Amino acid sequence: MSNEQLKLQQLLEINNELEQVKDVDVLLEKILSVARKFVNADAGSIYIKEGEKLQFRHTQNETLQKQLAPGKKLIYQRFPVPISHSSISGHVALTGETLNIPDVYELDPQKVPYSLDRSYDEKARYRTQSMLTIPLKNNQNKVIGVMQLINAQNGEGNVIPFSEEDTPLIRTFANNAAMAIERAQMTRAMILRMISMAELRDPKETGPHVNRVGAYASEIYEKWAFKKKLPEKDVEHYKDLLRMAAMLHDVGKVGIKDEILQKPGRLNPEEYETMKQHTVKGARLFDDPQSEFDEIAGQIALNHHEHWDGAGYPGYIDLEGNVIPGYADEHGKPRGKRGEEIPLFARIVAVADVYDALSCRRVYKDAWNQNEVSEELKKESSRHFDPEIIEAFFATVDVIRVIADHFPD
Repeated sequence: MSNEQLKLQQLLEINNELEQVKDVDVLLEKILSVARKFVNADAGSIYIKEGEKLQFRHTQNETLQKQLAPGKKLIYQRFPVPISHSSISGHVALTGETLNIPDVYELDPQKVPYSLDRSYDEKARYRTQSMLTIPLKNNQNKVIGVMQLINAQNGEGNVIPFSEEDTPLIRTFANNAAMAIERAQMTRAMILRMISMAELRDPKETGPHVNRVGAYASEIYEKWAFKKKLPEKDVEHYKDLLRMAAMLHDVGKVGIKDEILQKPGRLNPEEYETMKQHTVKGARLFDDPQSEFDEIAGQIALNHHEHWDGAGYPGYIDLEGNVIPGYADEHGKPRGKRGEEIPLFARIVAVADVYDALSCRRVYKDAWNQNEVSEELKKESSRHFDPEIIEAFFATVDVIRVIADHFPD
């Protein structure tokens, strides 16, 4: 098999992998990872078109990653880039053309309108040299984003220009990636529409809130799984499912009366018992699961208010609200699940949800500062929360705080 045939075979396998990923943020990470591997690029970024601007959405840099401790992630802020000829990514988005530049520091302003903003290199102490910038086009040939691959390397690790022979294949990959991104964006939009129904009833259930909880949960799980040394393929798979399923943790609130959901003061005991039913109502939406996603979403909806010490709710009840035989307490009420009786993903979402609730302003309270939030989570370790999940949370808290900026209220 020739080298070109081998790369074509790799491309087909990669496309099959992309079709399995459903969440857009997990997908962008996957796309960039496999594209970099395909052309042996040290770094890369993906921008997604939003209105008349490109939004910087994901970046990777192997050189900078190696400077971090094992398991740590690069921290980056999202920012908009004008779609214009002044920047390389903006020019590609505007023209739909691919640019293969041997050395971006050697661009001649007399010959091309675009240039590299070197401030990013200066901040990171990195030298961008070769760059392959490809438009992400959907099946209507519309540009929905841009992918930049940076610093191709030879077998000795030296930076070289990107091969012109790889350009047609990587363009094909980029087009397939664009269609996968659109599918994932549609999935995210459908979930957010479900959330919007809950938001009409409960002002706390907003799109930014559920996006943050989903993203936090995904990061916490990845850190937990890294410490457990779980297979990378399994971690990618469950990160994808968890990122979406966590967003639906409180969807059962659509079945709770407005006078309870929207009550400005504290709920009385009877009202609180009614509010607790949102866990069962949410789980019912995923009864008779048709997929692993349904199963995980149902587990999270039902169990994310359980406590590690057994003091949470709804406890051992079926989806009709009946106590499961053998699990009643001395008063005949359902015993709370405790410890590892609580599904893993529900234990993770419990931490993500409480962190977000404490960190954000609500009509009934001001946002807590980060020191107060940290102290509360530590205090509740082994009571409300799984101590291993709390440990994973604090191991990735720097990433979590940046995510909060990505999805502001």
